[in-house]
Amino acid sequence: MARVFITGSSDGLGLMAARLLAAEGHQVVLHARNAARAEETRQALPSALAVLIGDLSSIAETRALAERVNQLGAFDAVIHNAGIGYREPKRIETVDGLPQLFAVNTLAPYILTALMVKPKRLIYLSSLLHRRTEGVLDDLLWQKRSWDGTQAYSETKFHDVLLAFAMARYWPGIYSNALEPGWVATKMGGPDANDDLDAAYRTQVWLAVSDDPLATGSGGYFYHQRPREVHPAAHQIELQDALINTCAGLSGINITH
Repeated sequence: MARVFITGSSDGLGLMAARLLAAEGHQVVLHARNAARAEETRQALPSALAVLIGDLSSIAETRALAERVNQLGAFDAVIHNAGIGYREPKRIETVDGLPQLFAVNTLAPYILTALMVKPKRLIYLSSLLHRRTEGVLDDLLWQKRSWDGTQAYSETKFHDVLLAFAMARYWPGIYSNALEPGWVATKMGGPDANDDLDAAYRTQVWLAVSDDPLATGSGGYFYHQRPREVHPAAHQIELQDALINTCAGLSGINITH
C-alpha cells in the first residue's frame, strides 16, 4: 500500500487518479483550494485519508500546506496535478505580485517540493503545449510583454518539465518524472477535447505506484504510459538550475541538493 498526496484533486484528473488509487487499496491525501471545495471533495471520496486546504497562488498558503502535509508523515508519491489553464484573459496578479499562472503552475510545485518531507516519487503534470515555447526563461513574470494566456500557460508547463528533470538530478535516490495528459475533456480542457481521458489519469497513478521498469526510473517524460519527446531545451542543465534559482529567490525557499 502506498501513501500518495495529490494537489488540485477536488475534481478533474486529480480526483480521478485519487479514486483509482483508493480503489486499488492505497491511501490518498487530497487537496482543495478552499473550505467549500474541500467539503465537496470529502463527499466525492469519503475514503480519502484527509483533504487539506491551501490556495496555491499564495506563497504563505503554499508554505502552510506543506507544513500540514508533513504533519501526516512521509509519502510514497506526490502528484503535482494542480494547475490553472490557458484561458486567462489578462495578467492576474497574486497577493505576492506574481502572475497567477506562474504562481500556481510553477512556483507552488517548487515550494511544495522544497518543503515537504522527501517522497519516493515525484510526478509533475506538463502539457503538449510546452513544446510550443521558445525554451528560454526570459521575462518569466510577464513584466515586459503583452499578456498572452496560452503562451504563459505553455511556459509554465515547460517549467514543470525543467523542475522534474532538475529534481531527478538533485535527488538521485527518488523517481522524478513529468507527464502530459493530452487534451482531455476536463473543466480545463473543455468539452471539445478528444484525447483519452482514462489514459490521462491512469498515467499519473502508474508513475505513482507501478513497478513497471519505465515507471521506476527518473528524469522521464511520459504520455499514456509511454515515453515521449520533450522540448530539447528541457535537458539543458543551466536552464533547470536557472529556474530553481529564480523560484528560490521569489519564494525565499531553497531546495537542498
